[in-house]
This record gives sequence, C-alpha cells and structure tokens, in this order.
Amino acid sequence: MPADGHSHHHQGASSEPDLNRTALSATIHCLTGCAIGEVLGLVIGTALGLGTAQTIILAVALAFLFGYALTMLPLLRSGLTFGTALSLALAADTASITIMEIVDNLIMLVIPGAMDAGLTSPLFWGSLAASLLVAGAFAFPLNRWLISRGRGHAIVHSFHGH
Repeated sequence: MPADGHSHHHQGASSEPDLNRTALSATIHCLTGCAIGEVLGLVIGTALGLGTAQTIILAVALAFLFGYALTMLPLLRSGLTFGTALSLALAADTASITIMEIVDNLIMLVIPGAMDAGLTSPLFWGSLAASLLVAGAFAFPLNRWLISRGRGHAIVHSFHGH
C-alpha cells in the first residue's frame, strides 16, 4: 500500500465508499467551477444590462472556463504541459459541466422572477443556490459512473501529485 494510503486505480478495484467519495469530490469540484462562472456571468450580465439569453450564454461560457481551469491548475502544477492538462480537463469535466449547466439554467428559468430578480434580491440568490445544488445532484451519478469505468476524474486523479 502506498505511504499515503491512497490508491490511484479506480476501475473496479475501488470500494463503494471510495467510489462515492471520489465521485462526490469530482462533483463538488465541477460545481465550484460552475458556481464561480455562473455568479460572475450573472453579475456581469446584470451590470451590463444584458438580456436573459445573453446573460445565460455568458454565465455558461464562464462556468465551463472556470470548471476547466480548476481541473487544469493542479495538473499544470504537477508538470503537465498546457495541451495535456487541457485535454484531460476536457475529458474529465465536459459531461459533468454540461449536465450542471442544463439543469441549473432550466431551474433558474422556471422559477418565476428568478432571472429578473436582480443581484440584491434573496429570490435571485436563493434560486441560484437551489439550482446549483440540484444540478450537482444530477451530475453526481454521471461522475460516479464515469469514475467507476476509469474515466472522468479517475483519469485526472491519477496525475495528482506526480
């Protein structure tokens, strides 16, 4: 067993608690990037007076940007090239971020007044928080399934610390 007690193999050999822990970590990781991008996009869109569609496009683009960036940073620090880190981030996060963004934005659109509530409104922030939590709940099973097959964050995780 490695000195740190951590196995870098997630295909089939992982126990259920390890798989769930890794999937939860990957989901929280993606959710963090999505949340940063969503909040920035909504703040910028509102500050610039953009319409709902333009604001959502900006927020989604920033969610992907920050989601990928959060995955790439430790990979770049471990010595991987930018191209390799980017390809790993794209492989690990695209499906998860896509699910989160679809769910998050659909919820924001169906909550009456949420998109027009403004940045000082508890309705806006409460709706955003709820939509991100639900989005994370939708992404968790996907991340778990990918990791159980040695894909998604299982690939990225194998590069941490190298």
